[in-house]
Amino acid sequence: MSVGVLLITHEGIGHSLVAVAARLLQKLPLPCEAFEVPFDADPAALLPQASAALRRVDQGAGVLILTDLYGASPSNVAARLSRLGTPVRRVSAVSLPMLMRVMNYAELELDELPAVAAAGSRNGAITDDI
Repeated sequence: MSVGVLLITHEGIGHSLVAVAARLLQKLPLPCEAFEVPFDADPAALLPQASAALRRVDQGAGVLILTDLYGASPSNVAARLSRLGTPVRRVSAVSLPMLMRVMNYAELELDELPAVAAAGSRNGAITDDI
């Protein structure tokens, strides 16, 4: 059993991040999917579709949900999903370094992955002083 990863983002972000990670790794070591929230959508109306995406990546060890902007609609959808019963941990400010780091620590438990994800984002932000 492994942790599932669900990206819940604004349009154009989640699918692109998953596609690039899959290309770089050739095969994602964790079940992963993106659910993109349209800009004009009602988050409550999207809950059934988001819940279905959550169930697709859940293999019994819980789901790490990565969102793009805390407090925005995708984050609000993720918050609602976290109350449906499936063990969920949420991390915002998703980036490619964050996703890659999570995939590189696929053996970790759900409770360990949020710190790994956050470290991937922090350590992936490099200031080039040259």
